[in-house]
Amino acid sequence: MSAFKSDFLHTLSERGFIHQTSDNNGLDDLFRQETVTAYIGFDPTASSLHAGSLIQIMMLHWLQQTGHRPIALMGGGTGMIGDPSFKDEARQLMTPEKIEENLSGIRACFSKYLTFGDGETDALMVNNADWLMGINYVEFLRDVGRHFSVNRMLSFDSVKLRLDREQSLSFLEFNYMILQAYDFVELNRRTGCRLQMGGSDQWGNIVNGIDLGHRLGTPQLYAVTSPLLTTSSGAKMGKSATGAIWLNADLLSVYDFWQYWRNTEDADVVRFLKLYTTLPMDEVARLEALGGSEINEVKKTLATEVTAILHGRKAAEEAAETARKTFEEGLAAENLPTIEIPASELDAGIGLLNLFVSAGLAASNGEARRHVKGGAVKVNDKQVTDERRAVDKSDLTEDGIIKLSLGKKKHMLVRPL
Repeated sequence: MSAFKSDFLHTLSERGFIHQTSDNNGLDDLFRQETVTAYIGFDPTASSLHAGSLIQIMMLHWLQQTGHRPIALMGGGTGMIGDPSFKDEARQLMTPEKIEENLSGIRACFSKYLTFGDGETDALMVNNADWLMGINYVEFLRDVGRHFSVNRMLSFDSVKLRLDREQSLSFLEFNYMILQAYDFVELNRRTGCRLQMGGSDQWGNIVNGIDLGHRLGTPQLYAVTSPLLTTSSGAKMGKSATGAIWLNADLLSVYDFWQYWRNTEDADVVRFLKLYTTLPMDEVARLEALGGSEINEVKKTLATEVTAILHGRKAAEEAAETARKTFEEGLAAENLPTIEIPASELDAGIGLLNLFVSAGLAASNGEARRHVKGGAVKVNDKQVTDERRAVDKSDLTEDGIIKLSLGKKKHMLVRPL
C-alpha cells in the first residue's frame, strides 16, 4: 500500500510512477495543503514525442486529475544545446527554425492528455526560450553561475559516464545542467512552480535546480523521478524494430500505434495498464487475475485504452476491429497501413524483396530473403516461397490493392497511383 496521503502521490505510487523523491513527507504535506504547480521539460529533438515520453505525460495528466496545475515546459532554449545526460556523444545542433517546427508538432499531442486554459488547475505550455534567449552572459555568470561547483558537477553519473568513456564533453553541453536548474527557479518566480518531475536520468539536473533555489531565495522546491522503463526483454520503451512509436498520427498510423501495445510482452501487461491507461485500479486487478490463455484479450484492452486517450475512442476501436479482421478473418481491411507506388512499376513488375523493403517490412533485401526462406512472407494471404518472385498488376485484388504480410502481425497494403 502507498504510504502517501495526498491523492496525487498516492496515485503515482500505486500505479508505479515513482522512482525517487527529494522529500516524501514535505511534498506529501504540500499536496494536501494547496494546489501545487509542477512541471516536466520536453526538448524538441523531433517533430513529435514518442511512446517513451508517455510516462512523463501521464504524470502530468494525473497531476491535473487530482486537482493540481501541470506545466509542459518546451525546451526551445535548452534545445539549442541538447541534454548531454547519459549520451555517448554530443547531439547534433538544431537551427532555431527546426526547433520551432518541432515544437509545433509536439504541442499538438498534449491537448489529448491535459486541459489548457486560465483556470487554477488548467495546464500551461511554456517555452524556456522566453527567458533563456535574452540572458546577459556576464550577469548570468555572476548571479547564477557562481553558485555551481564544477567539482560537484563532475561527480554526477550523467557526466562521469561520458568522461569515463573518454568522450569529450563540450563546454556548451556542460552548461545544460545550469540552464535546466535556472529553468526551475525561473518557473517558480513566474508561476509559483514547486515541483519538477522527470525520468530518473534527470535526478542530478533536478536536484541542481532545488539547490539553486535555496541559494536564490525561492520557497522549498521538490523533485520526483520516474523509473526509466524498458520492456521485460530489455528493449527501450517507445522504439520498435521498424522505428520510433510516434505520438503524432501523421508519423505513425493509429493502427500501428495500437499494434505496438497489442504486442506487449506478457510480463509487462499489468505494469503498462497501470502506467499508460486511466483504468481504475480495481479494473486493472480484475484484468491481472485473468492471465493464462486470456492474456491476449488483456493486451487488446491495453492497446485500445492507450490508443483511445491519444487518438480517440472511435479510432482505437476501428484499429482493434482492423486487427480482428486481419488476424482472425484474414481480410485486407481498408485502414491497414498503406504505401502507394506508381502503377507503371506494377506494370513492369517489382521484385518481392525490394517491395518488402520499400514497405518497411524488412530492413534489407537480405533480411527479406531470410523471411521468405523462413516461410513468414505472404502476398494476399498466400505464402511465398520463391525469393525471386515479382509482384505485378496481376496480384491486385478486386479492391485494387495488394496485401503484404510478414508473419501474423505485420501487414501493409500496396496501392497503385
